[in-house]
Amino acid sequence: MLLVVGQIGKPHGIRGEVSVVVRTDEPEERFTAGSVFITEVPRDRRVSTGPAAAPVPGVPFKVPAQLTLESIRWHQGRGIAVFEGIHDRNVAEAMRGVYLQVDSADLAPPADPDEFHDHQLIGLRVVAADGTEYGTVDRIDHAPSSDLIVLKKAGGGTALIPFVTAIVPTVDIAGGRIVVDLPEGLLDL
Repeated sequence: MLLVVGQIGKPHGIRGEVSVVVRTDEPEERFTAGSVFITEVPRDRRVSTGPAAAPVPGVPFKVPAQLTLESIRWHQGRGIAVFEGIHDRNVAEAMRGVYLQVDSADLAPPADPDEFHDHQLIGLRVVAADGTEYGTVDRIDHAPSSDLIVLKKAGGGTALIPFVTAIVPTVDIAGGRIVVDLPEGLLDL
């Protein structure tokens, strides 16, 4: 499974540097010189301000399938990166909006036993301590106050469950389930 760890933003300067919006909790591990990212061009290219300019007039630009990070420096919470083969502002502009991804199989498991990668939780059954099935984990949303389990309810629809120890006491990845202790009416919201 591919995981998005960043997205290329606007060019920075004239030598191909680009800003990178980081989408990982471990930027120091993911963004080091020599890191290889699988690219994906978003369908809507939301970040782009217009059509990408071809770096060579008359030759259409194609986003490479992979990018290798040459260097990165951090400025105001964003990375300013140089990728191999991107050494000109026009090419950097053509890369705007591209997602940077890694394969989940290449990731080491978290050191903390109470920490999980989102992809490990998607699809797990959500059950009560007495075995009542509520549905499955559709995705994890990262809110400012706490992470939220987006539950695909067994009877249809979705619900949000705060991913906090008081409500989610057990995560059993090997058993394919998450045990929850839900407050009265939480799934009715």
